[in-house]
Amino acid sequence: MQQMSDFEIVRREDFSDVTYLLEIRHPLMAKAALPGQFVIVMLRENGERIPLTIADFDRNAGTITLVIQAVGKTTREMQQACKKGAHLYAMVGPMGIPSKLSHAKKVVCVGGGLGVAPIFPQARAFKENGAYVIGVVGFRNKSLVFWEDKFRAWCDEFIICTDDGSAGIKGLVTEGIKLAVSKHADIDEVVAIGPPIMMKGCVEATRPHQIKTMVSLNPVMVDGTGMCGGCRVKIGDQVKFACVDGPDFDGHQVDFDDLMTRLRRYTKEERMAMDHWEESCRLQKEIDAKVAADAPGK
Repeated sequence: MQQMSDFEIVRREDFSDVTYLLEIRHPLMAKAALPGQFVIVMLRENGERIPLTIADFDRNAGTITLVIQAVGKTTREMQQACKKGAHLYAMVGPMGIPSKLSHAKKVVCVGGGLGVAPIFPQARAFKENGAYVIGVVGFRNKSLVFWEDKFRAWCDEFIICTDDGSAGIKGLVTEGIKLAVSKHADIDEVVAIGPPIMMKGCVEATRPHQIKTMVSLNPVMVDGTGMCGGCRVKIGDQVKFACVDGPDFDGHQVDFDDLMTRLRRYTKEERMAMDHWEESCRLQKEIDAKVAADAPGK
């Protein structure tokens, strides 16, 4: 595990008004990173520590890629501040147990929404391991689709699903799984990453066929070190911690109802933090406007 106090953002790309990519230079971390792992990021010294799944890594370029959705106070703040040439205050990792590459000969890699990004290194790793890889990704509509070329370069088959049918097939990623299963009776494993409700749907789609299905429980993480206990998850008759025992678990053993209840636990606090930040931004804009108006020559 490596830690530094200065992390340069060498590339920024916006996929939509809320989803953006940051490529951060850190040769040692890029060398150590493996599919399925995550990092803990801090924008500034007294800022929130947030766990983010590694979406890609380039050992030659020495970079780590993160794909982030601006849904909370810190991720929205990062969306404003993290431009090319800017620096993060801290980034610790890689953390978490790397995804286990089984000896599966045929694998379906499923990503929904923001889960599309972290499923990519899994698909690439399975392909490098000699597997036949079927990629299934889901978006709300065509305008939100990203990394299609990257996936096609590593997948033997690639299925895009959109809610409105504007790209690929119409429907959720479960429709893509059903299509893959109907064409291939010899699928050994399914790997799914995305919102918990999506992963639950994937699990229920594969359960009747008894296909091994692994899911990533990163969404429930808070501290990322196992100290806070916020990421307790029920796996069969056991209680595990997503950050140190995972993030990958057997989806057929996950209690998704309990998981989604835990995710709603901090809704009130998150809303309060967002409201406070938005009010601070509004006041700062008013101050800046007044300073500009009072400037000499105005």
